[in-house]
Amino acid sequence: MAEDNKEMEEKIAELQMIEQNLQQLLSQKQNIQVQQIETENALEELKKQTTKEVYKIVGQILINSDKKEVEKDLNSKKEIFLLKIKNIEKQEEKLREKAKEMQREILDKMNKK
Repeated sequence: MAEDNKEMEEKIAELQMIEQNLQQLLSQKQNIQVQQIETENALEELKKQTTKEVYKIVGQILINSDKKEVEKDLNSKKEIFLLKIKNIEKQEEKLREKAKEMQREILDKMNKK
């Protein structure tokens, strides 16, 4: 009986860890999505520019840059953000499945008592 309680406590602790990991992933995903949106907004503004030269922020200063190069850099960043989001979503799905499995195990053990 005591062994069953200990096993149950371990399962519950593991489920809590999974849920914490899920929260961390969701936070990371949200931060990356914000960066992606900012990058997309910058690309839209860049398309509106009629000049070939634009300014970009590097550290604490503005630097005169070629519009095509800045556009290329922003598109590259956008692709990286999309890949990161996709990767996080895969991890998120695996954790959700693991959490559901743990919940079923815990409920099964509770119902058997």
